Amino acid sequence: MALKPKRKRPERRLDDTAKAYIVHALAMFDTPTMVSKSLKEDLGVDASPQLVESYNPTKRAGRNLSDKWKTMFEEARKAFLEDASSIPIANRSARLRALQRMATKAEHMGNMAMVSKLLEQAAKEMGNAFTNKIDLQSSDGTMSPPSLNDFYGGLRKAQEGNADG
Repeated sequence: MALKPKRKRPERRLDDTAKAYIVHALAMFDTPTMVSKSLKEDLGVDASPQLVESYNPTKRAGRNLSDKWKTMFEEARKAFLEDASSIPIANRSARLRALQRMATKAEHMGNMAMVSKLLEQAAKEMGNAFTNKIDLQSSDGTMSPPSLNDFYGGLRKAQEGNADG
């Protein structure tokens, strides 16, 4: 008698902790595959990428998501977009630390061209090359814009000079 092949068991129901984890990760633009893997690693819960995607209200698979999870998704997405400080690479110190690790590894490997590029990138990072800030003052202060007191003081002197003449 031939045995029937075992059918794959349906995934067990996710608890609210796993659902919240999925919703927050998707709100931070993680892919369903990434979320599925991290869910297994962090919580020990198996969930297919297709199941994970059903918790993303911006996708067709998540069109029937309950209001509770939609609201959580929207709040998490808004917070994520407004606060870059929670992302390590958004912090200059974290970027420099990563560059240091890469430069050390490249140097040990003898890859001096990479070391040179990493050093240049670190120098640019320290010199604010990646910001939109522009300093319009000279280092000795000779090209500093006049203050309002300077302006009004000069205006008064001019008016006094015209009154004397």
